[in-house]
Amino acid sequence: MSFGAQEAAGVTVALRYLQDKLPGEKIGVIAVSLGAASLVLSRPSTPLHAVVLESMYATIADAVADRLAMRLGPVGRYFAPLLLWQLPLRTGVSAKELRPVMAVSDLRAPLLVASGTEDQHTPWPETERIFAAGKQPKELWAVQGAAHGDLYLYDRAAYQARILKFFSMYLQNQPW
Repeated sequence: MSFGAQEAAGVTVALRYLQDKLPGEKIGVIAVSLGAASLVLSRPSTPLHAVVLESMYATIADAVADRLAMRLGPVGRYFAPLLLWQLPLRTGVSAKELRPVMAVSDLRAPLLVASGTEDQHTPWPETERIFAAGKQPKELWAVQGAAHGDLYLYDRAAYQARILKFFSMYLQNQPW
């Protein structure tokens, strides 16, 4: 696992496959957590028509610090540099390469950034940074009370309504 850097190659292959098998069809993507980072870090050349990013980390430095704080309390953040120093040795990828927030603006598609307000893996201010980095048209959705990556399970009806409306707007240009 390379936290999205090497996984991005799989995203590229999958998007090319869709484009080849469904020529002329609009492509919408829902990407969650590591999958969202992988999508953004792939800097897709395949045209995308709607993208939903859920619970994505802003930078690997943030992600490591957040997870250490979850397990060790606030003092855990001080250990993040030690783990980040090991990153290139263990994965062949530097922390500088793992900053999806810096690549969000490369997405050339309408964007919906969603996260739970109780997400400790990607706290709300990081989600706001990701949203701010995206280009228009874009939407921000705070799922009140949801945690990391559980937006659909937290409130299926609200999730379906919001995502289907977003995709309808950009994929079909007609209401569901």
